[in-house]
Amino acid sequence: MEPMDRDDSTSPDYKPRNGMEFDSEELAYEFYNMYGRRVGFSIRRHTHYKNKHSGKLISRIFVCSKEGLRTIDKRDHLTKNPRPETRTSCDAKMIIKLDKSSGRYRVVQFEEIHSHDLVIQECAHMLPSQRNVTSSQRAEMELVQDSGIPLKFSFELMSREVGGREALGFTKQDQKNYLQSQRQKKLAYGEAGSLLKYFQNQALENPSFFYAVQLDSDDQITNIFWADARMILDYGLFGDVVSFDTTYRTNEVNRPFGVFVGFNHHRETVIFGATLMYDETSDSFTWLFETFLEAMSNKAPKSILQIRMLQWLKLVQM
Repeated sequence: MEPMDRDDSTSPDYKPRNGMEFDSEELAYEFYNMYGRRVGFSIRRHTHYKNKHSGKLISRIFVCSKEGLRTIDKRDHLTKNPRPETRTSCDAKMIIKLDKSSGRYRVVQFEEIHSHDLVIQECAHMLPSQRNVTSSQRAEMELVQDSGIPLKFSFELMSREVGGREALGFTKQDQKNYLQSQRQKKLAYGEAGSLLKYFQNQALENPSFFYAVQLDSDDQITNIFWADARMILDYGLFGDVVSFDTTYRTNEVNRPFGVFVGFNHHRETVIFGATLMYDETSDSFTWLFETFLEAMSNKAPKSILQIRMLQWLKLVQM
């Protein structure tokens, strides 16, 4: 598809051309990315070559994000919701090569034609290569979150500070992803480290102590469950009726804290297990309930009170 005429995106000042030079590969990327925003497409870095001895970059290819086709994953047949194909074998690109005499990078090839529709200017800021969270924005995100302001309102606040969402440089999902990654790091290297050390000591003192952790694809801790010997013993005696709730959120990062509760023969409350969860998704609850049954020798309760997740009901009926 021919590039659309938008503003002055095709003027010599903004449109790449053969012979154009840049002081660094990063400046070349920024220029091509700016051009992509004005025209309406996202870019990404592709093939590069370096000097084997010095390691200096010799050449780089910048391509449209829709270049090529996604490699077929042999595990795709196991995926319930496979990702849609977003690439169209687009040939648009800009190639730069190091000029040894000047030490600058020169554009040696520029392909302008795209094989797909381009994005309207009003939505160009949503393109992947246009979204970037700066260090100052990250600091503000954490500060606003620590102040207790919900994500929806903090995103709107930051948008107004810069004159609108299109000038913000990232989406609400980018902000959510960043804050989640920060929470994971805190859990993995902060509270979680101390908690796991405590669990290990308890297991050494009493082999009946049970604990389990769930990791995500980046080996970061997400959910934790534990039950000591007394809890397991009480469940064996009084576990016919169980109540589970995750309404407790008094910790610093507002993570759901859940407890499995029952009553003994004196009508006193007894705890059968506890969990610190990353979120309340169906996957987290499925892991939790399966782990709880494992800790209790796969003995399911006969009745459940105050339970909100259908996954637990399904497990009990198995």
